[in-house]
Amino acid sequence: MQKSNGQHQNGIAPYSGKVAVSENSKAVENIEEYLGKKKFSDDLVSKEDQVGTVNGLAWTSVGGTMLPIEVSVLDGTGKIELTGNLGDVMKESAKTAVSYIRSKASEYGIDEDFYKNKDIHIHAPEAAVPKDGPSAGLAITTAIVSELTGIAIKSNVAMTGEISLKGKALAIGGLKEKSMAAYKAGCDTVIIPQDNKKDLDEISDEVKQVIDFISVKNFDEVLPIALVSRPIKKKEVKENIIVTDKTSKTNVVTQ
Repeated sequence: MQKSNGQHQNGIAPYSGKVAVSENSKAVENIEEYLGKKKFSDDLVSKEDQVGTVNGLAWTSVGGTMLPIEVSVLDGTGKIELTGNLGDVMKESAKTAVSYIRSKASEYGIDEDFYKNKDIHIHAPEAAVPKDGPSAGLAITTAIVSELTGIAIKSNVAMTGEISLKGKALAIGGLKEKSMAAYKAGCDTVIIPQDNKKDLDEISDEVKQVIDFISVKNFDEVLPIALVSRPIKKKEVKENIIVTDKTSKTNVVTQ
């Protein structure tokens, strides 16, 4: 480990050598005295299953990172609000997700007019960091379905993959780096597009022993893995029709 360069004090250059520590060393407890204050916080997943919050994964120039996606649905007029410094590609993914869910609303037990009477707010925390790329579609769609149905998303599950207008899971890049982010954050299940299954050869055995990589062809395969329970299909409810039986002078209810 090496301490970051600091300002010269009293004409003496700051220490820039290596500090050797063992697990039993007091230096571990006082590590900040040697290396300075911690600059980055760890990506740790929530220990609680949450509605409308999903563990996405992203690639950066310095490696993979967790990309949590949050969704809130409010009474409104059908507006889609996107915040968190999202790029054009991610905005397109969000619009595709909403259109796909509209086509499957009845199957997911969602009000078919949600796009008319609900506003959907999609947010990615750490708004100061720009975010873009074609790999968040599955995560965004999952978070929206969760929020609209009220069914929580499992906190131990992370996912990466784009979604087509027909719900197909599209391949992504940077799986090796993203898998490391999930590994460090404590996820034990990662959903990936089936076309990325070949990339698992690049991932270390240490990671694969801890994480269960599940490949999917389309979005319908994601929900049973990611949600704590399956959405209940909306059934058609026939109105009761009252027919008067003149002979017995009673009402007969038919459905």
